[in-house]
Parts: sequence; C-alpha cells; structure tokens
Amino acid sequence: MNAQDTIPAPAKPAWLDPSAKPFIRIDAVTKQFGPFTAVNNVSLDIFKGELFALLGGSGCGKTTLLRMLAGFEQPTKGRVFIDGQDMTDIPPYERPVNMMFQSYALFPHMSVEKNVGYGLKHERMTDAQRKDRVKAMLDLVQLTPLAQRKPHQLSGGQRQRVALARALARQPKLLLLDEPLGALDKKLREQTQFEIMNIQEKTGITFVVVTHDQEEAMTLATRIAVMDQGEIRQTGTPTEIYEFPRSRFVADFIGSINLCDGTVNRTGGGKAVVACEAWNAEVTVACDDALSVGSKVSVAVRPEKIAIDRHKPASGLNILAGKVMDLGYFGKDSLYRVKLQGNTLVRVNRVNERRASEGERVADWEDDVYLSFDPSAAILLRE
Repeated sequence: MNAQDTIPAPAKPAWLDPSAKPFIRIDAVTKQFGPFTAVNNVSLDIFKGELFALLGGSGCGKTTLLRMLAGFEQPTKGRVFIDGQDMTDIPPYERPVNMMFQSYALFPHMSVEKNVGYGLKHERMTDAQRKDRVKAMLDLVQLTPLAQRKPHQLSGGQRQRVALARALARQPKLLLLDEPLGALDKKLREQTQFEIMNIQEKTGITFVVVTHDQEEAMTLATRIAVMDQGEIRQTGTPTEIYEFPRSRFVADFIGSINLCDGTVNRTGGGKAVVACEAWNAEVTVACDDALSVGSKVSVAVRPEKIAIDRHKPASGLNILAGKVMDLGYFGKDSLYRVKLQGNTLVRVNRVNERRASEGERVADWEDDVYLSFDPSAAILLRE
C-alpha cells in the first residue's frame, strides 16, 4: 500500500479535543420561578454538528433549559452563548435558532407545501427562491408527493416530518426539538428516530433534543446530559452513560439494573471485594479507584450481564443461588426475576438466540438456579 493510499484515522470527536470551541455554551445558568428553582447552576458545552439529548423525568428542568436556548425564557443567572455570541438578552426572533414543538403546531387549513414555507414569508428571498427552498425541504423529508395534502390527511409520522421540514426551512444554526416523537406509536417512533438521524447528518445542523424516553436518547444522540432536579447528573455518549454511570441515580434511571448497597471488605489487584448483605454474598468488582476497607458503596449489575443456569458453575467469582419467582417471554429475550437466599429479587435478561419450543427454557417457575457474573460486568458506585 502506498503512503497516499493509507486510510486516515477517524477524526476525534470535538468533545474530546481540548482545542475545540463549543458551538453552544451554557455558563452557570440558573432559572427560578419565584421560590422554585427549575434549573440550578447548569454549565454545558455542545459542539457543532452534534445531535445532543437532554434526558430526564418530568420536572427535571430539561424543557426550561431548552426554552432558554430558544430565548422564550431568560436566565435568572448565567449566560447563554451560541456560535461564540452572547445570546442571553437577544429575543427569540433574532437568534439563529428554530424550535420544533411536541404538538407540531401545523396550520390545519394550509397544505403541506404552505406549512413548510410559512416561516419563509418574511425572509429576504424571491418567490422562486422560496419555492426552491420548500421543494428542497420536502425532498429532504421525502414528502414531495404529498405537498398538496392538508395535515388531517397525513399520518402521525408524516405530520412530524412536515413540522421538521418547516423548522429546517429557515436554515437555522441550531434546531431545538421538544419531545419530537412523543405522539407516535412505538414502531413508528423507532422508524422516525433513524429518519431524524439521517436528516441531521445530511444538513449538518446542530440538534438539541429534549426527551424523557431513555431508548430514544440512546438511539438518537451523539451525547446525552442526564438531568434531575434542575441539575446535570452526568454527560457522556450513550455507551458511557449506560456502561459507566457515575451515580446511583444515573445507573437506576438509564435502563434496568440491579443495585445493592455494600461495604468494601478487601481491595487489591484492580478489584474490590464487597459484602452485599441484601444479596447474602461477597461480590468481587473490577475497580480502578483507591478504596479504603470499610467504605460504603453500591454494586450495580445490568440484567443482561448476568448468566442463569440450573447447574452451579464449576468455577468463577460472583455466584448467587436463588429461585425463579417470575418469568416473562418477550420473543427476542426472556426476563427472569430470581429471589436470592437473602430474599432480594434480581432481574436477569437472557437473549433467546435460537427458536425454542415450550419447555425448552433454561429455567422455569420455582426452579432453583444459580446466577453468575464477571467482576468486570459489575459497576462500583460511591454516590
């Protein structure tokens, strides 16, 4: 292979490059409504071209943060910067931002084409340029054949794409999406997630999405900020958030997990041995941190990281005995709820790798079973 044929290394993500400048900088922002603090001293950097998700439950402050980016709310304290400019006191209509609302807010009396072009009425464009822009947006969201239909003649997914095309028509530097898929059924939501990802990649516009749906955030986002009670608990890629949560809150909020409080009994060799009273066992956990004996910690294990069998493994660490109390079959996988000898329930997911007839399960109700997991599969939490 010649030197000129060498495949270039993939570019480092902007958030890992110390020299990269953030496209959005939220600097120590607080928002109060009377005595209530909706957003509490939040600082966050988002980079150009990201599809970034603000994830959290109802009342966590994610929508308030989004509205401050849009200019619909003013911070009580702190500053908001977009593309290097201080936007804190700039009104919404002067910001390079557009927002797509959960309700879509389409005009029922207008055609798809007119809905998409509505925001261009006051742009400095010729009629021909407006027409070309609308056509480009309809092509982008694959709705050109439906240009003359009214919103009531469209499916939920099609209305969602009309709203997205209208939001993109003005070519904003930043697009804000507030629960964009909340009105869609599960199957259509999954399909539309990938459509949004493809559109974002084609346009290169920075997207910030607010959602309470963990799977949606994990599928869509380059990075996620998990919010709780007006604060950001952790920011990272979907893999980092899921596999390396930094607190009990994040571990418990993202996906399903088994948690047990414990006390560190021994450390050494990159591992910690934790006495987990509720599991009636000592558990060995991979650990890079220096922990002192006697430290109070939590051990967390994802259900899919745990093996289940009727027979005790011949060797290995972290073997727990129990009895199957509940069993759910979901086609692609099965969920077992196992009561340990300490009377604690542990959830185990087992992928159904091959077709199986009734009676071929690895375990059934009331079966005595053994659970096992590798030390590297467990997460040690100190918060």
